Amino acid sequence: MITAGKALRFFLLLVAIPAATWCSDPGDRGRPAPAGDSAPYVIVLGITQDGGLPQAGCDRECCRKAWGDPGKSHRVSCLAIVDPRTSRRWIIDATPDFKHQLRMLDTVAPAATAPGIAGILLTHAHVGHYSGLVHLGREALGARAVPVHVMPRMQGFLSGNGPWDLLVRLGNIALVPMQEDVPLSLGPGLRVTPLRVPHRDEYTETVGFRIDGPRRTVVYVPDIDKWERWDRRLEEIVAGADAAYLDGTFYADGEIPGRSMAEVPHPFIVETMRRLASLPPDERDKVRFIHLNHTNPALRNGSPAATAIRKAGFRVAEEGERFRLD
Repeated sequence: MITAGKALRFFLLLVAIPAATWCSDPGDRGRPAPAGDSAPYVIVLGITQDGGLPQAGCDRECCRKAWGDPGKSHRVSCLAIVDPRTSRRWIIDATPDFKHQLRMLDTVAPAATAPGIAGILLTHAHVGHYSGLVHLGREALGARAVPVHVMPRMQGFLSGNGPWDLLVRLGNIALVPMQEDVPLSLGPGLRVTPLRVPHRDEYTETVGFRIDGPRRTVVYVPDIDKWERWDRRLEEIVAGADAAYLDGTFYADGEIPGRSMAEVPHPFIVETMRRLASLPPDERDKVRFIHLNHTNPALRNGSPAATAIRKAGFRVAEEGERFRLD
């Protein structure tokens, strides 16, 4: 027999974001924002690489406990932007965990009408970043004209390849072009700017985003080959933001035994920390590593890797953390 208490515990595990995990500022772990708080904010809906944790077919130590305990699982990297002033919400990337992340968002920032998505902003066409669009189709939500903001090659990819073109033809989604370095206004004092980054662009270009609020700025770069290949200086990106969610896919070289790490180039966390080590403490504290592979030891609280990150003055992003933009 399922008691009310068991049902409640199951629901909290399903949405994976109890109210106690909210924070009004980075690093704080408090209660939800007070009723009537109208400040726009960014909320983290997922922190792992495209395959999530646990990952399909993995029964190694990194995933074994998560198979048996949903509380130890993690969703795929995703941010949402919420503007309580207008009751509008935007999601950055439609991940394989889209339905769970939409449920998380509905729990902490309910919309007046379903699905209540003012727009989806896509970074690129790797499966962890756009495949969740299937949930908008007639087999699932049957959404109507959800704005999906896309770069030029992404627009061509979605409109020219099945099954995504069916979403366009049936009007489930409406593709809205974006341009590199051209701000997109989301409302008064709230805008998002795509930042082109070098990555494995087999199908589309890749972007990160700069999210500017009334007073504060968040940068989101979940995927990049190496910082040295970017035509922007990482130090300047961090300096110009109040929080920077950066590619932390792998902690160090050799993390995937028997496989060349060059096949999936990303800046190792240890490389990023070395590069930014000379920044003052308040600058390093802005950095939150996100998009962590299931093998990444930094996902385990108290691990040597997680401890080293914290001692160096950096952070690992946490699902449910909220960053005010006012």
